[in-house]
Amino acid sequence: MTPTAIAPLGPTVGVLALQGAFAAHLSILRDLGVESVAVKTTEQLASIDALVIPGGESTTMSMLLVKGGMLEPLRARVDAGMPVFGTCAGMILCSSEILDGRDDQHCLGAIPLVSRRNGYGRQIDSFEADFAIEGFDTPFHGVFIRAPIVDSVGDDVVVLAEVEGQPVLCQHGPVTVASFHPELSGDARLHRRWLADAGLLPSAAEGSPATASQGVPS
Repeated sequence: MTPTAIAPLGPTVGVLALQGAFAAHLSILRDLGVESVAVKTTEQLASIDALVIPGGESTTMSMLLVKGGMLEPLRARVDAGMPVFGTCAGMILCSSEILDGRDDQHCLGAIPLVSRRNGYGRQIDSFEADFAIEGFDTPFHGVFIRAPIVDSVGDDVVVLAEVEGQPVLCQHGPVTVASFHPELSGDARLHRRWLADAGLLPSAAEGSPATASQGVPS
């Protein structure tokens, strides 16, 4: 007799797992007590309530989305209001326009923001920085690896953080994008904030304001 699959009790958060740094995002989400899955197919995409698009290579992700028949279903979910957290290459994919990208590169238009691919330079120009984020009591440590630059934002986009006057963290409704890799910081505050804003954080993981300012639980 085939056992019956048990549906998760709470919302399920997917991490796009076609390429890039998806494993670290899955680890953070699970540490926060969130049901999370790696998303590689349209069937898995249809089963989730929110999506993290990780860092990696935005042109490769775009190509694999097309090859796997996932691009249009993903656009449809985004247009329907699915919460999305895009980091580094994920921010590029979420943009409404990409500068210095390939002619055949696609974007989702999840946030009215123009990104410039590899805007901070090549791999050798990667850097780390501590910076203030609106609503956080202490600085956040950001890891910028071949990071994109935010070239411009729409009037209703909220800039939550800047580095040397350059936006690095932006929000528009249920969509948050970062030009850096928060999953490499050892600090879960951004994931927790995005989940809470989307109403997807389990009550046991919300914690007090003091707890919310800490990193990933050990």
